Amino acid sequence: MTKTVLVSSRSVRGMSPIVSVLLLCSSQSVFAQAAAPTAAAPAAQQAPAAAPAVDYTRPEIQPSQDVDRDPVPSPDAVGNGPADDGKSISAKQESGNTIYTLHENVDEVLLNCTVVDEHGRLVSDLGQGAFRIWEDGNPQTIASFSHQDVPVAIGILVDNSGSMRDKRSAVNDAALDLIRHSNRSDAAFVVNFSDKAYLDQGFTANISDLEKGLSHYDARGTTAMYDAVVAAADELTRHSKGAKQVLLIITDGADNASRLNLEQAVRRVQQLGGPVVFSIGLLYDAESKQEAERAKDDLEKLSNETGGIAYFPSSLSDVDNIANEVARVIRNQYTLGYHSTKPTNIGGYRTVHVEAMGADKHEKLTVRTRNGYYPREIKQMHAVQTAQAGQKPATKPQ
Repeated sequence: MTKTVLVSSRSVRGMSPIVSVLLLCSSQSVFAQAAAPTAAAPAAQQAPAAAPAVDYTRPEIQPSQDVDRDPVPSPDAVGNGPADDGKSISAKQESGNTIYTLHENVDEVLLNCTVVDEHGRLVSDLGQGAFRIWEDGNPQTIASFSHQDVPVAIGILVDNSGSMRDKRSAVNDAALDLIRHSNRSDAAFVVNFSDKAYLDQGFTANISDLEKGLSHYDARGTTAMYDAVVAAADELTRHSKGAKQVLLIITDGADNASRLNLEQAVRRVQQLGGPVVFSIGLLYDAESKQEAERAKDDLEKLSNETGGIAYFPSSLSDVDNIANEVARVIRNQYTLGYHSTKPTNIGGYRTVHVEAMGADKHEKLTVRTRNGYYPREIKQMHAVQTAQAGQKPATKPQ
């Protein structure tokens, strides 16, 4: 099975990294780790690295590039049989408050929804009765409903290519402001990507650690955004403790270096059944109109297919306000759950459509949520969120 690679590194990117490979279970990524100084301090000032738990002297085994491989297997290729017994996350009313509880049920489809009015303003005063759900055109019954500022797991992906050199300071400040305006219980990690994806800070709520992770950049090379998105989505799935998972991508150009294509990246995120992608495209100074249009289409597809929003500021000064808006949107989402009327042993991609109606029935409301799912992913989603709830975030050598 071909794996997505996410490199965790403190090294100067031009140096040959010392690599270790951790083989994880099915659907998880392969991680390569390396220890070296940050961009914010000279190498001579860094503390000695702790003794590694693996043999770093073993050479990394590279797969043959002569064979055409599909890095993301089709969910239906491994079957879409009935889900096994297990626990799932849903919500119930208790003493007037909506709380999350665990039930012996793995077939509940969970949708994180953002509702806006015709002017693009958030709508945050709707009840369960305001929503309608259709799956493959068939009406569904809402089984659970929540509108709470629950903790969110956030992956921050920042373009590290050469064209971002003059933008990184403002982008880093905006990313940190997003965390400051988020729920205090939110945890985030930082991925800087160019031709590879570097996990420069694992899950943490510590602003100082996230700031250090964002400072690990040298702004050069190409843009492998699709690969970074898949690796980060895998990281969310492995270590997220809650039902809400978000990826924020900040880039100034189109992908030009990934092994995956856009369709494979979108399919993988959908297959994992959780991550919502928000994106900020800094395309106002793109080298060509054609490149800007391709980048815009890509970011919109990644966001729209997963229930997120793509933003395209007209200048760098707008990025901070957009980051704050993303934090506000995340904290004001509705979570809807339903049990599909279609048998779980019927495979294939299922489209989902959600509508909402406010007190003014003439007002048009728009619901943003993921466009669909694969049946097999529901079991995977609940299994990951419950079985790994007690695990600690991944760490890297100090």
